[in-house]
Amino acid sequence: MYSYWWILLTLSVSEGYKILVVFPIPAGSHRNLGDGYVRHLLKAGHEVTYITPFVKENSNPKFRQISVADNFKAINGQSLNVTALMSHQVELDQDRLFQLSINLTKNTLDNEAVQKLLNDASEEFDVVVAEWMFNDIYCGFSAVFNCPYIWSFPYEANFVSLGLIDEATNPAYTANIQVSDVPPFNFWQRAYALWFQVLSNLKQILLYENIEKEFYEKTFTPIVKRRGRNLPSYDELRYNASMVLGNSHVSLGQAIRLPQNYIPIAGYHIDDDTEPLPEDLKRIMDNAKYGVIYFALGSNLKSKDLPENVKNNLLTLFGELNQIVLWKIEQTLPNKPKNVHFLEWAPQQSILAHHNCILFITHGGLLSTTEAVHFGVPFIGIPVFFDQIFNVEQSVQRGIAKKVILTNNVDKDLRVAINEILNNSKYNERIKETSFIYHNRPVPPGKELVHWVEHVVRSGGAPWHRSPARLVPWYQKMFLDLVALIIVFVFVFLQTIKFMLSCISTQKVPYKKKIT
Repeated sequence: MYSYWWILLTLSVSEGYKILVVFPIPAGSHRNLGDGYVRHLLKAGHEVTYITPFVKENSNPKFRQISVADNFKAINGQSLNVTALMSHQVELDQDRLFQLSINLTKNTLDNEAVQKLLNDASEEFDVVVAEWMFNDIYCGFSAVFNCPYIWSFPYEANFVSLGLIDEATNPAYTANIQVSDVPPFNFWQRAYALWFQVLSNLKQILLYENIEKEFYEKTFTPIVKRRGRNLPSYDELRYNASMVLGNSHVSLGQAIRLPQNYIPIAGYHIDDDTEPLPEDLKRIMDNAKYGVIYFALGSNLKSKDLPENVKNNLLTLFGELNQIVLWKIEQTLPNKPKNVHFLEWAPQQSILAHHNCILFITHGGLLSTTEAVHFGVPFIGIPVFFDQIFNVEQSVQRGIAKKVILTNNVDKDLRVAINEILNNSKYNERIKETSFIYHNRPVPPGKELVHWVEHVVRSGGAPWHRSPARLVPWYQKMFLDLVALIIVFVFVFLQTIKFMLSCISTQKVPYKKKIT
């Protein structure tokens, strides 16, 4: 009998599950993360519907794409302009990031193709995987399709992601990815970390949640009603995620306490088989006698947007080096030295995988940092905004990187950092050690991703992995109710003693001296 049910289960798994993957952010790094889910889930035999602004050619009958390419229009290009960020004309603070995310979320859910998917009563999914980006509204997909959902968190675990499934981290010893400070903290760093976390939570409760809730109810209430059900409350559903699959790993970030349903899978976006280099680029790297330095500011920031004097100074610096320099830049600069090669598009993983790549100059995004560790290449971080600053600080502390501030004189500091890394063997030693920790896992991150997505479906939402912390009010977690009870008990006890003493004193007969 047991073997009969086992055969049925095996057959059902082999047919594959229907999975909705929601990655609507119009940025190259987020496309890489979403594509990673698609690649691994399709390889495992599942049917994948992919909401993305980056539609690609497709001949796989199990793969369907829903284009939200209009999301490019929802982003203010100036907000990611490197020169504007350098001069602080634009600040990507919490308020701006939230507003950006809300605009993208509204644009995504109002998209005609997405609306067609949501309103089609015949559409069914076994699980939803949605990228979390500064709001929780995509939990509504779970209500529409009456299935469990998983958050994909693109950053290091912090009080925001863990607060969705367990409880916020302790700011006394846990870093926040929006702050550059790395533990152990001094007194003022601890005070600031606490202030930042409290202020962020207050903004969430008093400002952001009302905006999220209003749009959530407006969007999903009529859709769910047409399916014959009532929409769960926002607070009920947003804390009902089965799991968080986090783009993190202890080799890259912090060794902090994680709940059972937070799974670190950093590196899943990296191909198991690295694509071969184009022939011309392979020839350049193969013949690099002194090695290759690769310089790229990622997919969101553009080297072409750097101030002209900064680009010219960098070009002069690179021309003075013995190494070949591959510069990912979206334009051609005049007076290019022979050892410098411009790449409008760069196969970054393939470049870092080449044995002659000896140094990576990067903006410090988590994907680039992960790839540097994956391929064992020390790097120089030039962080610009958000988690890039923390990623670089963390790497500097571990001895695998140097940090350079992006200013108009960045070439001078970069020259010093390049000489330090190329002439000090400790950076190569430490990156190899870190790369070993990164790779030394029970299973590769892609396989772990597939395992947990399948587990959520098979187990009906993985309820056994959920922390009871979400069910306990904050005052009970801090035992304030117990403290209040003790205070009341002590107060009543003291008042009772006082009352008894007063009664005894009034009942005493006063001594009267006898008059003779």
